[in-house]
Amino acid sequence: MGNQVVIVVGTFILLLTGLLLGYVLSQLVLGFLTFNLLTLFGTLSLILIFGTLYYVLFWQLKREQSQVLPAQRPTQINESISESNLKNKLIAKLGGDAVAAERLIEQAKQNYPDMPESWYCEKVLDDLERDQQ
Repeated sequence: MGNQVVIVVGTFILLLTGLLLGYVLSQLVLGFLTFNLLTLFGTLSLILIFGTLYYVLFWQLKREQSQVLPAQRPTQINESISESNLKNKLIAKLGGDAVAAERLIEQAKQNYPDMPESWYCEKVLDDLERDQQ
């Protein structure tokens, strides 16, 4: 929420500064404003404010995006790695019979719907270990 406030306020000030800068420069070019020390410092300060806000605003947006995207990717990768490790462990426990492993996972899916894929592999492995004891 705090980042959104910074972005909204920064965007508003950036637009206002851009409009002021455009107005001052157009008045200077058209000759309605005389070029003196005051207009020079005013124009330079508007350019400085505009540039700083532009940099800070887009730096904030980039930082916010970089915090969101990497947080999603590793969990998906870790889940798929752990899922494939569990499937490999199950297939090894069944003596390399991948068809039987898939059949047992499908049976678990029918008995316990709406669970994560890795949960089914763990369930079948636990059932096999329990049956062997």
